[in-house]
Amino acid sequence: MSMKNISVIAFDADDTLWVNEPYFRETEEKFCALLQDYIPLHTAAQELFKTEIENLSLYGYGVKGFMLSMVETALRVSSNTVHVSVIEKALEYGKELLARPIELLEGVEDVLKALHGKYRLVVATKGDLLDQERKLKKSGLEHYFHHIEIMSDKKEQDYVKLIRHLDIKPEQFLMLGNSLKSDVLPVISMGGHAVHIPYHITWDHEKVDHHIEHPNFYQAESLKDVLDML
Repeated sequence: MSMKNISVIAFDADDTLWVNEPYFRETEEKFCALLQDYIPLHTAAQELFKTEIENLSLYGYGVKGFMLSMVETALRVSSNTVHVSVIEKALEYGKELLARPIELLEGVEDVLKALHGKYRLVVATKGDLLDQERKLKKSGLEHYFHHIEIMSDKKEQDYVKLIRHLDIKPEQFLMLGNSLKSDVLPVISMGGHAVHIPYHITWDHEKVDHHIEHPNFYQAESLKDVLDML
């Protein structure tokens, strides 16, 4: 396990630095309850997920796309007969999601303090630009980072673009995150290093069902464990 050439450490934001997915789950449950007159709860959740995936290429990731997908799902499952109050509630839930306070995950600031000054620290996250900028500002962590990269997606070409901007080689780059699909696979594919730090809730779209064997792939129980790896 060699990371001696690492000069840049990038952090995913949602569910790596702060809580995110549980808030979406809570909102999803409230929204699905609104549709009980039309379909069962579990079916509503499936229909919402289907809509979200279909809309990713149009809206990207984030709360605003989620809000539009809730509205579209309500209209579709009700054959356009849903009461306007349901649409109003869906929009209200989305705005509440945007206004949620930032809850840092355990040990995050200690890790950033320990690494700051030794490495160039970067945020590499995807989602809605305005929302992610707002969350970063509210988190109080912004001053630790040399660069903020808010991506529309996290595929190999997106990371290649990032390391070109940072003017480093792939082997100098280390990515830390909770998603195997977004934070690990594209990074090791381009020659970088990645540490998977699982979170107890993962969006279905981010799940990977195969085992990963790669010399540049590492597993950690928590963000603090990364300090012992470096």
